Amino acid sequence: MKNQSKIIILFGRSGCGKGTQAKLLQQEFGFDYIGSGDILRERAKKSDFSGQKLKAILERGDRSPTFLTFQLWSKKIENFKDQKEFKGLVVDGSPRTAIEAQLMDQVFGWFEWQDVKILLLDISEQEAFNRLTKRRICKKCGQLIPWIGDYKNLEKCDKCSGDLIVRPDDSDSGVKARMEYFKKDVQPAIDFYEKEGKLIRINGQQAIEDVCRDIKKVIARP
Repeated sequence: MKNQSKIIILFGRSGCGKGTQAKLLQQEFGFDYIGSGDILRERAKKSDFSGQKLKAILERGDRSPTFLTFQLWSKKIENFKDQKEFKGLVVDGSPRTAIEAQLMDQVFGWFEWQDVKILLLDISEQEAFNRLTKRRICKKCGQLIPWIGDYKNLEKCDKCSGDLIVRPDDSDSGVKARMEYFKKDVQPAIDFYEKEGKLIRINGQQAIEDVCRDIKKVIARP
């Protein structure tokens, strides 16, 4: 009998709304979530050699080595496989390179998950730049306020009424660096999936609810 759990991999430029859509999918379908950034930051809290070295790498804004990322990532995946009521998984932040995309295929094959959908939330570089340099974060609770739709009109956090500020790493130079990283490292992973005929493009420049609607249509496909 085939494993019916669904695996959703979300790709896209910074600012495309991957995190927002991941939360919506979790709420609606009860999917689990795995974000490489969260896993790496958690590992960097340990005081051993790898923890200290990883902490320094992350503080510099550099990319962690593939072997370490996948060591942590695979261990996390094993935990999900052991869950009795596992419904599915939303993946955000991986793969970051073509090599990681190939490794990820092997991981999902090993755990016998066959319903794997790779979604690209497609936005232009200019749209990504605008969203990142204009989005805000709540100084009090840390909620990220996207620069899209009605969120543009918020003067206070809609969750706790805290003050909204611009993140330091959302400066023009910081955003441009992320755009270059996407073209150099992430685009080859996207190209890999496209050549394999696995990539599904979603118009990420729509309203949040419309993007979610299109994602759910894809998830419903057999």
